[in-house]
Amino acid sequence: MKKIVLAYSGGLDTSIILRWLQKNYKAEVIAYTANIGQVIDKKKIIKNAKKLGVKKIIIEDLKNTFVKEYVFPMIRAHALYEGAYLLGTSIARPLIAKRQIAVAKKYKAFAVSHGSTGKGNDQVRFELGYAYFAKKIKVIAPWREWKLQSRTDLIRYAKKNKIPIPKDKKGSSPFSVDDNIFHTSTEGKVLEDPKNSAPEFIFQRTRPVDKTPNKATIVKINFRNSDPVSINGKKLKPEKLLNKLNLIAGKNGIGRVDLVENRFIGIKSRGVYETPGGTILHFAHRAIESVTLDKETMHQKDRIMPIYAELVYNGYWFSKKRIRLQKIVDKKKALVVGQVVLKIFKGNIILISRRTKNKAYSMKKVSFEENKSFNRKRVESFIKFHSKRLKKP
Repeated sequence: MKKIVLAYSGGLDTSIILRWLQKNYKAEVIAYTANIGQVIDKKKIIKNAKKLGVKKIIIEDLKNTFVKEYVFPMIRAHALYEGAYLLGTSIARPLIAKRQIAVAKKYKAFAVSHGSTGKGNDQVRFELGYAYFAKKIKVIAPWREWKLQSRTDLIRYAKKNKIPIPKDKKGSSPFSVDDNIFHTSTEGKVLEDPKNSAPEFIFQRTRPVDKTPNKATIVKINFRNSDPVSINGKKLKPEKLLNKLNLIAGKNGIGRVDLVENRFIGIKSRGVYETPGGTILHFAHRAIESVTLDKETMHQKDRIMPIYAELVYNGYWFSKKRIRLQKIVDKKKALVVGQVVLKIFKGNIILISRRTKNKAYSMKKVSFEENKSFNRKRVESFIKFHSKRLKKP
C-alpha cells in the first residue's frame, strides 16, 4: 500500500486530515510529530492516531536541535519581522519539513502532507522545505483540495467521523494556537477584528503585568561565540537555557506582542504572540554585541536584518541568500564573549551591566579625564572632510 507522511499534532485539524487522506488517497498514513517544545501529550497523540487506524506513529525529540541550530542563529541575526515579530512559528517549519522528508525517504512514502490552511504562510514554509530536500515528492495540502471551507465545515466533518472536538476555556471551538519552546501564537475568533482587545485567558506563557512579582529578578547571561551558554553561572544545554529564561520572563510579564502583519501570500492578519525567553535573549544579545563588535560590523548587521527576517518569515531558511547572510552575521561571532546582567521587573528588561575581555570598547578613549590614547586634533580634520561632502540643495 502507498504511504503518506503527515505532520501530525494529534489535534482536531490534523486528525481530520488524517482521516481524509485515508479515505481519499486509499493510503497508509504515517503520523509524524516533531517535538520542538510545544505542549505535547504523547499518550494522547498515540491514542488519537491509533483510533484512526494508524500503524506507524513517530514522535521525534528535536528540542535541542531546534534551539541550537535554528533559534540561536536567528537570535545572532537579531531577526525581527516588521519591527516586532521574533518569528517563533516561522523558524519552526523548516526543521519539521526537513525531518518529515527524512521519514518519507526512510519508509518510501510517495507523498507528504501538512495541516496548514490555504490562507496562511505555513503552507509556503512547509512546501519550500519539502522542495529543498525532495523536489519530486508529492505534496498534499488538504486545505487547498477538499471541499471543507470553514471551521464549521471542519467540526461537522469531525462529528460525522467521530473525531473528538477540543474545547477552549470558554466552551466553544478553540482559537488557532501554535506553540514551541520558543514561542506561542494565537489567532482567530475575536482576534480577527483588530479593534477587539485580546482576552486575557488566551495567554498561556506570560502573566499580565499587574500580576507579576513585586520584587525584581536579576538574570546573568554569559555568551560564548555569540550564543548564550549559562544563566546565573550555571551552564545549560540550549533547550534548558531557553526553558529557564521562558519561566523567568513569563512570570514577569515579558514577551507579549499583538501584531497585524503582512503575510507572504498577500493578506494582512492579526496574531498575538508570546516569546518570553526569546525577548530576553534578543535584548541581551544586542547588549553584549555593543561592547564586543566594531561599528561597521554592527551597522552591517542592522542593514541586513530586515532582509534576513523576511527570508525566514517567507520560508526561505534553506535558501542560498539566507545562508549567505548568516555567514555575514557570524563572521565575527568569536569576538562576542562576555556577560550581560539584567533586571526583570513588571514587564521591563533593564540593563544593569555588560562585562567582556574584548577590547572593542576602550575606557581610555571615552574617558572625560585627560589621556593620550585619543587624538582630539584629528576630529577637526574629520569634520572638515565630512563638511565637504555636504552640498547645498
